[in-house]
Amino acid sequence: MSFEVRVAVPDDVPILAELEREARTALVGARGGDALLAEQDAIADWAALTTASPSSVWVATIDDVVVGYLQASIPGRGGTGIVHQVYVVPDARELGFGDDMLLAAMDAMRTAGGVTVEGWALPGDRDTKNLFERAGVTARKIIVSKPL
Repeated sequence: MSFEVRVAVPDDVPILAELEREARTALVGARGGDALLAEQDAIADWAALTTASPSSVWVATIDDVVVGYLQASIPGRGGTGIVHQVYVVPDARELGFGDDMLLAAMDAMRTAGGVTVEGWALPGDRDTKNLFERAGVTARKIIVSKPL
């Protein structure tokens, strides 16, 4: 078996859209998930993201089959990069793909002149929180809310 993390390419667009649907479906009913879904639209143009320079999408593959993705904003000099989405299919978790995609994104952010990286994890989403913490990304604020 071959495992790889690489920059996404236009041929990945159909699977990226499918994986994003899976990721969004997994958020329904999760603590904070419905609010996040209401705030964050699905990506409308994966094709544009896969051809952008610098790249802002990475994929994880097993034997050339895409099993995960990470989408981020790459900052300008002195700016903050943002990890918008990271998802790995359940059967491919615990193989280090999230860590490798996050490190690749952080390298691209650093190369572009970025000075910080941000992301978010939903309340109780220990896997995402741990992913960020393994890369040295720690909480700097917690946002609380309640519908009125």
